[in-house]
Amino acid sequence: MTTMDVTQTLNEVMTMGGALGAALVDMTSGMALGTIGGGGIDLDIAAAGNTEVVKAKLRTMEDLGIQGQIEDILITLSTQYHLIRPLGSDSTVFLYVVLNKAQANLAMARRTLAKIEAGLQL
Repeated sequence: MTTMDVTQTLNEVMTMGGALGAALVDMTSGMALGTIGGGGIDLDIAAAGNTEVVKAKLRTMEDLGIQGQIEDILITLSTQYHLIRPLGSDSTVFLYVVLNKAQANLAMARRTLAKIEAGLQL
């Protein structure tokens, strides 16, 4: 797979079935490094809020002595899926994707996001 920059990566994410919006987020600041779409969601607020979700999970893993990395975090709402995928190449950055639940194939979205994440060059 060829490497992609932030804009290319976010554009690729939006080709997934049901994609409403996406952000690449810096966990140290909680700020979005880039956003696209949104589907009525303020992605800058979502970036900050989901930073706290990832940090809470990492703290809990540490408290429990769980080794390993987070592959992804799934939040299921009544009409949407929210996927959070930390980058393997830089664990302080994650991809956040909002999907329309009625249009998205969750298994395919997770696979596609893993491929996209692997090709991201920061």
